[in-house]
Amino acid sequence: MTAATGFKRLGIALLVLVAAGAGVLVTARSLVSTDSVRRQVLSEIRAVTGLNPTLRGPVTVSLFPSGSVSFEDVMLGSTMRPALTAERLTAHLHFLPLLIGRVEIADVSLERPTIAVDVDADGRSNWSGLIAALARSQKPDAQRLPAFSEMRIKNGIIAVRDQERKIYETLDNVELSLAWPSISKSFGATGRFVWHAEPVDASLTLGDFAAALAGSRTGIKLRLAGAPMKGAFEGSISLKPTLKIEGTLAADSGSLRDALVWFGKRPLPGGGFGRFAIKAKTNVTGGTIGLAGVNVELDGNSAEGVLTFATDGRKTLQGTLASDTLDLTPYVSTVRLLTSNRRHWDSDHIALDGLAGMDLDLRLSAAKVALAEAKLGRTAIGANLRDGHLVITIGEAQAYGGVIKGSVTLANFDGGVDVKSQLQFTDVELESCLDQLVGLRRLEGKGDMSLAVEGSGNSILALTRTLNGTARLTGRDGALLGFNVEQLLRRLERRPLSGGGEFRTGRTPFDKISVALKIVGGTARVEDMKITGPSVRVALAGSASIPSREFDLTGTAALVAAVKENTRPFELPFIVQGAWDDPIMLPDAEALIRRSGAAAPLLNAARGRNAGGTVRSVLERLTGGSGTPDATSAAGQQPAAPDGAQ
Repeated sequence: MTAATGFKRLGIALLVLVAAGAGVLVTARSLVSTDSVRRQVLSEIRAVTGLNPTLRGPVTVSLFPSGSVSFEDVMLGSTMRPALTAERLTAHLHFLPLLIGRVEIADVSLERPTIAVDVDADGRSNWSGLIAALARSQKPDAQRLPAFSEMRIKNGIIAVRDQERKIYETLDNVELSLAWPSISKSFGATGRFVWHAEPVDASLTLGDFAAALAGSRTGIKLRLAGAPMKGAFEGSISLKPTLKIEGTLAADSGSLRDALVWFGKRPLPGGGFGRFAIKAKTNVTGGTIGLAGVNVELDGNSAEGVLTFATDGRKTLQGTLASDTLDLTPYVSTVRLLTSNRRHWDSDHIALDGLAGMDLDLRLSAAKVALAEAKLGRTAIGANLRDGHLVITIGEAQAYGGVIKGSVTLANFDGGVDVKSQLQFTDVELESCLDQLVGLRRLEGKGDMSLAVEGSGNSILALTRTLNGTARLTGRDGALLGFNVEQLLRRLERRPLSGGGEFRTGRTPFDKISVALKIVGGTARVEDMKITGPSVRVALAGSASIPSREFDLTGTAALVAAVKENTRPFELPFIVQGAWDDPIMLPDAEALIRRSGAAAPLLNAARGRNAGGTVRSVLERLTGGSGTPDATSAAGQQPAAPDGAQ
């Protein structure tokens, strides 16, 4: 056979095929009219969805090269409450059934649809008809109607409204492919959508679609992946008699703070809440989500325990978590008590806006805790948040070589925050404790403290101006830093008018110190303050300004033992004034002059008539010389100033 003959036969075969195809199309057109296709497609859509379609635009029927029917401006459901509206609904048809005059839909695509899911108070939605219709079609003994089992959504919008639970959410740019079984049991949905301006890839698989539609138990796999957070769940779900979900949940986020904002929550106060991951066995019953075997990681901290989240009524998170090492520094990093030079209270604005909207009851324990510069040992704390009031209860915290117990309450208001604190410090290192609490580095030793104060303001500085309450301290076996009181007293005892010398260094050891303060409007008034040491005793009174961090104290310092027998121990009144960080201690000048035998008459010199003679006599005793007329004149009278002198 020649090549020409072969090409001739191939051409004849192609002509036969074209003729056969044309015949098929002619036959299909003669057997299936456009109106018939339109009616049958609408009937099948009605049977599958349980919703009445309303056509408000033209209809296009195409049988070549593939069968399809397109409906412009389609609405499904009630005209008052439509479940779905779409710019175009296209039904693709199986070709072979058309040859015998039957219309079967292969799949349906929706272009620019708006899908409205409205949930009533009883939990029913405007899609209940679709669910019921699908459930009937999935029953084993049901009469199987021709039905499509695939749907694609292109550039759609899904709006969910639940007025009873105040849920109003919208998914934009929805691109989904849905497939439910015609032969197999499973249901699958894959695609992506945009929620709160962030794209999310999603996939859902139901192991038994018929069981799911009937509300019975079935397997479920869910995957969500977006930039703010990724999550996955695998387990089972049932709807009857009530919602119940069991399985394993895993989620992670590069920033929990950003993820919560993405979920619509207010930004959390303070710092931290960055890298986050959680994995737990999940049990959802009704409106309660229970997490057991929780393994959670946050900002490098890891903890294990149980959590329960209630969604009915007020949203409440309860739970217990335990950790080996816990670093709380990131959460207080934005809160500073003092300025960078540690001489003034911080005046930056503080607020607790992120505490509203959810209740919290959380118990946390750790073997080691880091809090800024503080290093704590075994610690057990509780955090209770309700109606914007946060109460942090310290069951026990090993800190500063001792134990801390008590509570701190924080509440937000329009102008700032309210703070209430009741703390007990037992057997703590006074120097490090007072330094980190109030920036005071003047006391060594071990001791006990109690603090019960409250105040309000929009900054730490403003809080100090409104503080009211009490503070008590008892210490033992320590020292007062920055002063050598014994050295000062012994020197002034020997030479009351001796000048010079530096006494603002060194330390004054004590056996016991006791301080009782009453705080009113930011001023701490001394009700009792005594220092007892091996060589000196000190008693003080007066006040200290907390906002300006300044002392205004008066006191008496005394040597415990006299230098000479049959004499009283030396006592000296003094004042303490100036900044907490660098106060000035000044002895009482009048007492020193009186103690000086030579200078004491000077106190009465100005009061007497013979002031000049008194001054001359004092000078002779102090200098060991004899007075001269010039000296007498200088002491007793002022020479006339030269002309022009001031």
